[in-house]
Amino acid sequence: MENENFSELIQQLLEERKFTRLRSILLEMMPIDIAMLFDEFPEDDLPLIYRILPKELAAEVFACLDSDSQEQLILAFSDKELRIVLDQMYVDDTVDLIEEMPATVVKRILAHTPPEKRQSINEILKYPDDSAGSMMTTEYIDLRRDMTVSEAFEKIRRVGVDKETIYTCYVKDRNRHLLGVITVKTLLLAPSDAIIEDLMDTNIICVDTFEDKEVVAKMFDKYDFLALPVVDKENRLVGIITVDDAMDVIQEETTEDFEKMAAIMPSEGEYLKTSVFKHAKSRIVWLLFLMLTATFTGMIITQYEAAFTSLPILVAFVPMIMGTGGNSGSQSATMIIRGLSIDEISLGDFFKVFLKEAGVGVLCGTVLAVVNGIRVYLTADEHDLYLTIVLGITLIMTVLIAKILGCVLPMVAKLLHLDPALMAGPLVTTITDTCSVLLYFLIASSMANMFGVPLI
Repeated sequence: MENENFSELIQQLLEERKFTRLRSILLEMMPIDIAMLFDEFPEDDLPLIYRILPKELAAEVFACLDSDSQEQLILAFSDKELRIVLDQMYVDDTVDLIEEMPATVVKRILAHTPPEKRQSINEILKYPDDSAGSMMTTEYIDLRRDMTVSEAFEKIRRVGVDKETIYTCYVKDRNRHLLGVITVKTLLLAPSDAIIEDLMDTNIICVDTFEDKEVVAKMFDKYDFLALPVVDKENRLVGIITVDDAMDVIQEETTEDFEKMAAIMPSEGEYLKTSVFKHAKSRIVWLLFLMLTATFTGMIITQYEAAFTSLPILVAFVPMIMGTGGNSGSQSATMIIRGLSIDEISLGDFFKVFLKEAGVGVLCGTVLAVVNGIRVYLTADEHDLYLTIVLGITLIMTVLIAKILGCVLPMVAKLLHLDPALMAGPLVTTITDTCSVLLYFLIASSMANMFGVPLI
């Protein structure tokens, strides 16, 4: 069934108050798909749809909703309903909820959160926003090393329903030091009387609570983890990070990089739910900076105004040269930024990258110069050889400089502990425009006497 027809069916069932059939339809859907439906209905209908769901499914749907819909539901909940939702939610999802809500709503959420869960929430909230501690959950299964497999399964059955994952279990001592990890697969394949200490993996990969969350997300990609333990400075297990939280970080970081590469200040809101004023505010600063920077190009063109008067055809090639330089620089910058972000390239590879991009620049520039030279030589009415050579040298030098700038600027930003994405397309293009125009007129002026071209 198409989404549009499906939404109409849900709306019709709501209007006709056929809640039994509506409930049966929703029970067959995934929580994220139900949450997406909420965006298509009036806010007044959200509490009604939500109350049709069983409490466990309702909690999962609630965690998938955007912050606006969550706030709308919390305001409509009774104290009992809010308490049920919070009891069913995992700690890390509750932390995310608290960070998105206004102070008045947060106060109500904390008032209906069990004391032990509130303590875990406060523990997570004290970590920096970009740290592993801020994205971890304290709901994991821990085992003792002297347990048998049957005792381990008994504990998993007893407490697993409240844990975010039961596939990977963590072995601790009495002081909460992390000793090893063991999977349910290992437990299932082992004899029931086997000891955990003999089965656990002691080659543990873990992260510190203050580790950057982008580094953590890369570890999931590198090792194909489902969960990653988080320890403090004394190697005491304080929480775990699950793959779904890592995916959220990857999405956030990718979105932020795209915005920076497009010369937009990073924003957290959804596009359609962000006001025109906020959109303009996130873009105007960079646009002003790039506009003012581009005035240097105008100053160079003004300085060589006499050359335009003597040989007007020079002006016709300015857009081509600027466009070629900007495109060349953007290509290199994009490749280097990607390489830095996925650790294909490091700062130690600076000279390798420099030489590689310089070689690419010479080859690309030469091909462009030859093709353009043939075109100019066949179409120009006069000074065709002069224009062919000037444009050829300019294109080779422009592409070379653009490629070098495209690789150097992101790596310099990385060296200065800045986001390499800041040195992407718009900034590289603006700098390359200035360099290419200056280079063009310097070459045109210096070669004018050689070919007897009357430039003033």
